[in-house]
Amino acid sequence: MKQQTLLMIKPDAVQRNFIGRIIERLETAGFQIVQMKMVHLTVARAREFYEVHEGKPFLEELVAFMSSSPIVAIALEKENAVADLRELVGATNPAEAACGTIRQCFAIDMGKNSVHASDSPENAAVEIRFHFA
Repeated sequence: MKQQTLLMIKPDAVQRNFIGRIIERLETAGFQIVQMKMVHLTVARAREFYEVHEGKPFLEELVAFMSSSPIVAIALEKENAVADLRELVGATNPAEAACGTIRQCFAIDMGKNSVHASDSPENAAVEIRFHFA
């Protein structure tokens, strides 16, 4: 059974023109793009997206970064989409990401790690609705 998940290409990867290279990796891995858009998140929208991190010391820096320039939101579909995307994306810290993963190849550091991927089917549904209501 097919499952949907969300990938966001973050400002650092958008600014460095990696959108096409990241999409190529998604398609090569068997993901189908269901919906996609480029948007410049406002501070308020970025804070809303990351409200799960409210009260954490890195929230302000994350919100400022995510609202600094456009992102690309992509709703994806395939069997086992959430787990497969998390594997393709790699560890949050690119220094710990497996060789050949998106973060190992494109991320600058832990803060500018190029992409966000949903961590569960439940969160994927919420995040897809957030971007594609």
